[in-house]
Amino acid sequence: MADSLLLLKRVPSRHTWLRARKARPQLILSRRPRRRLRNLRWRSRRRLRRRLLQAQAAGADWLQGGCLVSGAAALQRLKTSARRRASSPEPAEDPVPSGPAILPIPPVRPAGSGRAVLLLPLGQGFTFSGICRVTCLYGQVQVFGFTISQGQPAQNVFSTYTHSRLTINAVHYSVHEKSKKEMKREARVLLRPYLNQDDRYCLMSSFSPLCSIVLLERLKTSTVNFIISHPGLSYIFVQEVRTFQINSEYFALRSVGIRREKKKTGLRLTESAFAAVEELVSISSEEADSCPVILVCGCQDIGKSTFNRYLINQLLNSISCVDYLECDLGQTEFTPPGCISLLNITEPVLGPPFTHQRTPQKMVYYGKTSCKNNFENYIEVIKYVFSSYKRESPLIINTMGWVADQGLLLLIDLIRLLSPSHVVQFSSDRSKYMPDLTPDFVDDMDGLYTRRRSRVRNRGFHLPEFAESLEFADEEKESPVMSTGYKLIFVKSEFVTGKTSRNRESHNRVLRELAVLGYLSQLQPPVPKPLRALHGLTPYQVPFNAVALRIIHADVAPTHILYAVNASWVGLCKILDDVRGYASGPILLAQSPICDCVGFGICRGIDMEKRLYHILTPVPPEELRHVNCLLVGAVSIPQCVLKSQGGLEGTIPYVTTDYNFKLPGASEKIGARESGATYKERGHPKPKFYRKTY
Repeated sequence: MADSLLLLKRVPSRHTWLRARKARPQLILSRRPRRRLRNLRWRSRRRLRRRLLQAQAAGADWLQGGCLVSGAAALQRLKTSARRRASSPEPAEDPVPSGPAILPIPPVRPAGSGRAVLLLPLGQGFTFSGICRVTCLYGQVQVFGFTISQGQPAQNVFSTYTHSRLTINAVHYSVHEKSKKEMKREARVLLRPYLNQDDRYCLMSSFSPLCSIVLLERLKTSTVNFIISHPGLSYIFVQEVRTFQINSEYFALRSVGIRREKKKTGLRLTESAFAAVEELVSISSEEADSCPVILVCGCQDIGKSTFNRYLINQLLNSISCVDYLECDLGQTEFTPPGCISLLNITEPVLGPPFTHQRTPQKMVYYGKTSCKNNFENYIEVIKYVFSSYKRESPLIINTMGWVADQGLLLLIDLIRLLSPSHVVQFSSDRSKYMPDLTPDFVDDMDGLYTRRRSRVRNRGFHLPEFAESLEFADEEKESPVMSTGYKLIFVKSEFVTGKTSRNRESHNRVLRELAVLGYLSQLQPPVPKPLRALHGLTPYQVPFNAVALRIIHADVAPTHILYAVNASWVGLCKILDDVRGYASGPILLAQSPICDCVGFGICRGIDMEKRLYHILTPVPPEELRHVNCLLVGAVSIPQCVLKSQGGLEGTIPYVTTDYNFKLPGASEKIGARESGATYKERGHPKPKFYRKTY
């Protein structure tokens, strides 16, 4: 009995366990306990989250010492630090030093719901993922090569999952011999509308000369809302947080809709790329009479499009506009795929192509994402579009990534045709061999449609006359070719991409579908109005005898033309021929015309009784009056548009799993669509079917 009593006394009491538990570090956020957090039940997670929110509201420093401090300890620490700052005398104000102090982490403070204020010392950057609206409150910052200064309008920035992360960098700005005290006073006044007194004091305590202060706001646009409304596409702009890092910065950035990323995930250009951009910007700014024509070439997935965006933004810092000629059919920058276009760019490009779809100055719908087996038509279309270039601003020419075999010969033809003043050639250790496109090499090589000849170093030609004088070379006759004597600039690329030989086609298909969705988002009303389903929008009624039809990418029997047009992506074009005067339709074209394209639409239905096409398009009515031709190509409507529209009940229109590919014109090899599943238009449905479908 005595032994049993002795054993009971040796057992630690509950009070002893409580004291031992309080003596342990509280919730050390290391790698090992993070694994244990996954095993917590939902009630424990909820209790833990409540504790974290309470500590964050009390101003606790989450990561100091690697452990969580209580709210009372955090308040006591803030009071102690405030007394120390109040008791310590302020040093005398010195003039602005040449090298400001560099902070390890730029401070971020919440500025109300959906807003945050970011302090960036000179030379520091903030890499993030997500979308936001950036305003420079004080100083000067640079995003993707475009400089945003104090007092300039806010810019929409898209740092998406599909492309490299963007970084907000603080750059040098003139201070006109201001002291640190004067700079802090100006910054403090600018922060009053956004931060309370405590947050201003906390932020300005880290202020150093030549710092920049940026306001980040939540961004909501009709394009973003329309894209994320489709299942599986919300991750493109905002991804779920995988790491358990909850602090005041996390909540501030989360309210904006972004999150901090590691610096290595951000966009990085090589020294040769920076040198090329600097040289081209200097030439474009200095030459007032003649504007440079810059042709960018290289193999696929090497960084040409990223370089073009950065170059455009850099040029817009010093000049008002830049012309852009798109010759890449598969990965277009400002239009849906399958187009060759000429645009005048006046606003910065701060995102991937599907976030900045714009109306071109001149555009032709080629109808395919590749020019193979039809090079002659491709050259003719480029000549037609290039003839509209007025040489009033610098021109950037984007080319395809196909630079092997016939692709290289086609590139030589383009260089002779477009006569650039500068050729930027990309190369990489992992890319296939590509010869140096020096002027001597181009002059001594035969292209697909041009032949080598003696060098004629004369660039003082009149552009329209030159475009008309260029002819294709026959076996008996050589085409008159003029060598331009351009300057070749080499760029060594270290661009890292997630594409491989296996997933390249699927990845490119996703980007093309996103570009189509970005174009269709123009049908949506502006924010804050809610989204409207495409099948709920009112289409235009176009009579059969008002427009002509042509299937570009395949030979389709006349009896199957309406099958191919129904529920298809159509180009709205203008041809010179007058199609009026026909009693009925449809009117079919014998060959594909080279004509202007004003936009695109969806043929959501065909009324056979009234002989009408039902076209859904964002093109304004004043432009639609000139449309007299509908072109159908290999670019298809994304699957999510057909499958994921809200409000549909029952069988989904135009989607079937019982399709016969043995029908004439239905082969996968002839006019095959880009979708992997079996989606095909149903032929000649009843008129009532069209009233409830696309």
